[in-house]
Amino acid sequence: MPRAVVTGGAGFIGSHMVDLLVDRGYTVVVIDNLATGRIENLARHRRDAAVEFHQIDMCTLSADSRLFKDVDHVFHFGGIGDIVPSIERPLEYMRANVDGTLAVLEASRRAGVRKFVYAASSSCYGMATELPTSEGAPIRPEYPYALSKYMGESATLHWGQVYRLPVVSIRMFNVYGPRVRTTGAYGAVFGVFLAQKLHGKPFTVVGDGTQRRDFVYVTDVARAYLMAAESDQASEVFNLGSGNPQTINRLVELMGGEVVHVPKRPSEPDCTWADTDKIGRVLGWRPDVTFPQGVSAMLGQIEEWRAAPLWTPERIEAATRSWFEHLAR
Repeated sequence: MPRAVVTGGAGFIGSHMVDLLVDRGYTVVVIDNLATGRIENLARHRRDAAVEFHQIDMCTLSADSRLFKDVDHVFHFGGIGDIVPSIERPLEYMRANVDGTLAVLEASRRAGVRKFVYAASSSCYGMATELPTSEGAPIRPEYPYALSKYMGESATLHWGQVYRLPVVSIRMFNVYGPRVRTTGAYGAVFGVFLAQKLHGKPFTVVGDGTQRRDFVYVTDVARAYLMAAESDQASEVFNLGSGNPQTINRLVELMGGEVVHVPKRPSEPDCTWADTDKIGRVLGWRPDVTFPQGVSAMLGQIEEWRAAPLWTPERIEAATRSWFEHLAR
């Protein structure tokens, strides 16, 4: 059986990666410190002999870690996200997203893994002026989060160049789907809207809602990462999005609910739009899930969210209050 390591494997995207790998016959080593991941995301694998879970801070991994022994592929989703907290705590983001990546790279190199696939971020493009945005567009990270993710990508490509470690970096645009994070005041729009719908709150639409985002469904994302790992490509960078950006107003229409408009935030792009020609041409990847299908699947999870103890009325009220306090600053 092929063997894989998934860092951040209890997180939103990482847990879907674990699901796909198990379905494809892999044994999977999950590394996650549960700072933002949730063990509940791996519930279906609780008694699965093909999955072993290790609650470890990846920054503390030994270069000779036994967890990487006989591993074919490493999928590196570990790290922390969100823009505003990265401005407030830049060193924390550098440690997790840069030092953590270096530790996983070195363990992968020492173990001689066949492919290392890095979860990069489209935030490296900043306020992109090229739409759709290709892999060759100017790099303009505007926040410590974006910088830390781009530095992790640079280290990944450097390990590929210097040590001949087979690496691929995939720059994700706006990923959504079941298990998307709803905690915190600065979560992605899907998580915020789900939490608001869950508790009967109006959707807080920033600006007039005409801004567009390149939403790509999480199972399509996991499939792209596996295709990259199993390909003969190395030292390549790919954009990953649907290539079909949707307005926030369209999202609200599909989710159904009342709206409250809040002021537009500075440095927020009017449009994110991935040029997906390269990943389609080189890997043969195309998105399978349409936007209406994806939103419908997420709404089907509402009852599951209602049963989850994580979101009490008090917590949603506190998160919403924190959100408005940030907007007022």
